[in-house]
Amino acid sequence: MQRRFHAPVVLPADPSCSLLRDAVVDVDTDGRISYCGPVATAPGSAAPVTTLTGILLPGLINTHAHSPMTLLRGMGGDLPLLPWLNEIIWPAEAKLRPEDVRTGMLLGSVEMLRHGVTTSAEMYFEGEQLVDAVLTTGGRVLVAPPVMELPGLDWRAQLAAIERWIDADGLRFGPGDRIELGYGPHSAYMLSEDGLRATAESASARGALIQIHIAEAAAEDLAVREVHGSVPAFLAKLGMLDGRVLAAHAIHLSDADIALFAASGVGMAHCPGSNAKLASGIARIAELRAAGVAVGLGTDGPASNDDIDLWEELQLSAMFARLATGDSTVLTAADAFLLATRGGAAALGRDDIGALEPGRWADLVHIDLDDPAFACGLDVPDVQLLSNLVWAAGSRRVRDVWVAGEQVVADGESLRVDRSKVQAGVAETAARLRA
Repeated sequence: MQRRFHAPVVLPADPSCSLLRDAVVDVDTDGRISYCGPVATAPGSAAPVTTLTGILLPGLINTHAHSPMTLLRGMGGDLPLLPWLNEIIWPAEAKLRPEDVRTGMLLGSVEMLRHGVTTSAEMYFEGEQLVDAVLTTGGRVLVAPPVMELPGLDWRAQLAAIERWIDADGLRFGPGDRIELGYGPHSAYMLSEDGLRATAESASARGALIQIHIAEAAAEDLAVREVHGSVPAFLAKLGMLDGRVLAAHAIHLSDADIALFAASGVGMAHCPGSNAKLASGIARIAELRAAGVAVGLGTDGPASNDDIDLWEELQLSAMFARLATGDSTVLTAADAFLLATRGGAAALGRDDIGALEPGRWADLVHIDLDDPAFACGLDVPDVQLLSNLVWAAGSRRVRDVWVAGEQVVADGESLRVDRSKVQAGVAETAARLRA
């Protein structure tokens, strides 16, 4: 059904991050945007009108997450990255059943949707269970089943399973193209050279996105760096950077690495909250953006963040960039907002989400203004209103969410699932894992 959304302020996430006053967004019968602009210039329409009282903006995009880890939230919370993985997380994950992943992803998806995050890029096991959970909540997801080497894991079997899935279902499927399949080679230190090369070739042949951890911690990849100079240089030699690639974290990069990302069209998922909690470092966002690298924001997993609230990442990305450069103007509120929307879409190689533009999916978020953050009203200058949204309001004012034109959150709660039952399921599973 066609619909028109009318709001006093619309943030389309265009490249200049403009604010539209007294504007409408029209959605066609497929769930795509057909018009976004002022009421005064809107085409005639007989579509039902949804009148909103606050700010309408595109759904936020979480470019790197392991959301089923809601089951492991808080475990080993004071350890550095590698001991945390080896001593706490991977032993716990070895106990997971396939249905546990669905349980954890249900809660993760509901949590994100309630925060206005309509799309997440997920790297996790049991991809079919993860997909089923997201189709249940009504969210949108890019799934990258892991390809890695641990005791009991065969990377060749993992790779073959991904190939069969893509060849059977295609890269994108589900209502409103809610699901996209890809590849998740964990990292250069968790997969052999043969495994990395084979994954790159398979993904390139299918035009699929590769999600991979790169240069997350100073102590990782030491052998690779000793021989090849840097992880990006090593991956480039294997052909890994020739296709669609999303580099998660990418903290410890040289100038040459950044130039290589830019020349190869690699997207970057910036995870400032997780990076800080694990003391992994501060990514060189100013330099990456200046080089033309597409940068989005990610929460990482809810066991290393420990939430999946992308609004916090907006604030942290700007704060850390300012601290790292000593320049309070290096990343503005508008810049941070675009990282979470349009920039995230670009980092994922997607031009159908992340902005309110004709042809893109109608992934919409309504921000309620009944909050001290907006006590100054809507009549303030655009830059002040955007500042209040980014710096003061955050996720607590998200009231309504639509994905592909379908409402999935109303008055801050999921319309698709019973959150209390989902939380109870996570509690039961987490208790079993602890035992």
